Amino acid sequence: MGPVVVVEQSMKASNYLNIIEDQLHPYMAFVFPTGNGIFQQDNAPCHKARIVLGWFEEHTNEFHLMSWPPNSPDLNPMEHIWDVMERQLRA
Repeated sequence: MGPVVVVEQSMKASNYLNIIEDQLHPYMAFVFPTGNGIFQQDNAPCHKARIVLGWFEEHTNEFHLMSWPPNSPDLNPMEHIWDVMERQLRA
């Protein structure tokens, strides 16, 4: 959980990195001052960009980037919500 950031342009790696630097980094430093926080992102192309992954490598002492296996619907709670909604609509 963190601050809600409204994005009005397409999400490219440079835009995503700006959000990480301007919003996520200060938030994580405030919530986890000892540097033991964990951040999770999926495998969207902007999340896997070299500049983004490089930034996370430079900040590994501040918080940990949780790895996300590809094609993992069990880790995505939204998939479970859609399943429940579909079952209710069919009933």
